[in-house]
Amino acid sequence: MNSQDLNDPNMDQKFGNAENTTVTSENSAEQEKQPASDENESLETETEVKPVSEPDKQVNPIAQASHDEDEELDANLQPIEIEDEVVSPDDEESDEFTDDDHEGAPIQLGDYTTMSKAELVEALKVLLHEKPIQIIRADVESIKINFYKKHKSEIEKKRKEFVDAGGNIEQFTAPEDQYEPQIKELLKQYRDLRSKYNRDFEGQKVQNLVEKQKIIETIKELVNKPDLVNQSFQEFRELQQRWREIGPVPQANLNDLWETYHHHVQHFYDFVKINNELRDLDLKRNLEEKIVLCEKAEELILEPSVISAFKKLQKYHNQWREVGPVPKEHRTETWERFKEATAKINKKHQEYFEGQRDEQKHNLDAKITLCEKAEELSTVAISSNKDWNKRSKEMIELQKVWKTIGFAPKKDNNKVYERFRSACDAFFNNKRDFYTDAREEQQNNLQLKTELCIQAEALKESNEWKKVTEDLIQLQKRWKEIGSVPRKHSDELWKRFRSACDYFFNQKSQHFAQVDNKYDDNLKAKEQLIEEIESYQIVEKVEDNLNVLKEFQRRWAEIGYVPIQQKESIQKRYRDAINKHFESLKIDESKRNLLKFKSRLDNVHGNPRQENKVRMERDKLFNRLRQIEGDITLWENNIGFFAKSKNAEQMIKDVERNIAKGREEMKMLEEKIRMIDKLDLD
Repeated sequence: MNSQDLNDPNMDQKFGNAENTTVTSENSAEQEKQPASDENESLETETEVKPVSEPDKQVNPIAQASHDEDEELDANLQPIEIEDEVVSPDDEESDEFTDDDHEGAPIQLGDYTTMSKAELVEALKVLLHEKPIQIIRADVESIKINFYKKHKSEIEKKRKEFVDAGGNIEQFTAPEDQYEPQIKELLKQYRDLRSKYNRDFEGQKVQNLVEKQKIIETIKELVNKPDLVNQSFQEFRELQQRWREIGPVPQANLNDLWETYHHHVQHFYDFVKINNELRDLDLKRNLEEKIVLCEKAEELILEPSVISAFKKLQKYHNQWREVGPVPKEHRTETWERFKEATAKINKKHQEYFEGQRDEQKHNLDAKITLCEKAEELSTVAISSNKDWNKRSKEMIELQKVWKTIGFAPKKDNNKVYERFRSACDAFFNNKRDFYTDAREEQQNNLQLKTELCIQAEALKESNEWKKVTEDLIQLQKRWKEIGSVPRKHSDELWKRFRSACDYFFNQKSQHFAQVDNKYDDNLKAKEQLIEEIESYQIVEKVEDNLNVLKEFQRRWAEIGYVPIQQKESIQKRYRDAINKHFESLKIDESKRNLLKFKSRLDNVHGNPRQENKVRMERDKLFNRLRQIEGDITLWENNIGFFAKSKNAEQMIKDVERNIAKGREEMKMLEEKIRMIDKLDLD
């Protein structure tokens, strides 16, 4: 390279423009954080990644007519924003550092996933008191995440134990965690220290600006020492090194500062006569550094994380602009190589956010569907505990599905969440109101069922088997009609009522088991009596026969019940046997009729069905008696009319015969009624 080349003002034109390139960092992914959505009660917080500027609206594209590196650099680097995930329920808005260059790698005091909550609190104390605030961010976040995972897991475990023990999930209250106030206080200290560091860091940027402005002034003065080339060049190199060592400056001054700096650097190269050897060595060193940056950029193409690759690429662009010019013959080749890697990464970055937009639109549609289902559940009229349990499971399932869906577009995300949250709140408020009313009803039901228990216990010792059986059946029906009682009393109360009922029916079963055995003995006794009646021989004297037959009837009446299966057959054998003897007696028909009637009555007492039939028989007899009385009165009145007519004598005799017959029937009816009344059916 000759001196003419050195003096050519166009020689480093592209280099100078490339040096002026500035990556917009106001919206940088590592600088700007958006607060997470307020989904922190019934739903967990989601993490969303959203682009600030859409890739399809880029300015200064690569195809721009001017091939300045600074314009192409800006065109290929599009800023993004990342919304941090909030783990703790009361986490505050993120206050991240504004420049990642001053943060170190994670310290990792241990495996935070295996530490207990007490150990995590102690680890956070150590970080705050012993480590620089600017290098502990990753560790603090890891401690916070693991602490609240354990905290939440413990609450879920206690809630399950509470429900398994019979508690109402609506009444569950999480116990106080002795470590949570400690970690909250430590996190607050961390945020305060971080804010102070950031304020100090901004102040340092201002100081850095002043220092860099001094370096620019010094470079300007170097061009006034043309006779001291080697010395000026060495001093220029030292100034460049100092420039690189000085930290960042305020963003508002960044572009102007770089433009001014590169302007005077270019001016120095144009007017200071440095020797070719030093110039070539400098260009060669710059070439080597830019080749390394090209290789690093190309490695980022294979980086799995698009966001991480984009962040690193921004840093490489910052480093590129700090490296000086390269030999002219390699300038275009080097820049094209770096630009090609940048374009590929930027394309992946653009495709990533296009996919994000499609996914977020799909997420919005899915969340709207969940909102509609939740709103439908919140308006359904539910009137039973079974239905509430069923619907609650459906609502909880909707919430689980909600948690699996990513973020919706930023402008819709909070709105759709508030809609879903409102539907959930309305549903569980309705459920709370239902169980408040249900608890009052259950207390009333408890009182009613307790009274049924008292009634059942009062009846259980009774031996009025038929009446008490009916009473207890009615009590059981009433029990079923009464609604539920508080769960903690339900089993105890049911066992009390069931015990009283079971006691009575067991006593009844034992009683009738004994009665059944006695019935068999009665059957045998009645069979023997029938055989005795059938073998009896009628004697000449009617009165003796009547006494014997009456004795048979008395003995039959004294024998108790027989098994129901043989009741009708044994009764028929007895009537046939006794009636056969009555038929053979030489007595008038009316007396025989009365004896047979008495024989029938002897088997009635103690048999409810027969007693009812006898009552009905008495009513018929009584009605017949009144009818005959009326007929006799009518006949007696008619006798006076017959005396005036022809053939009166014969008609009067017929009427008198009817009257006499009626009077005889009345006597028999009255006697039968007296027999029935003597039975004492009541």
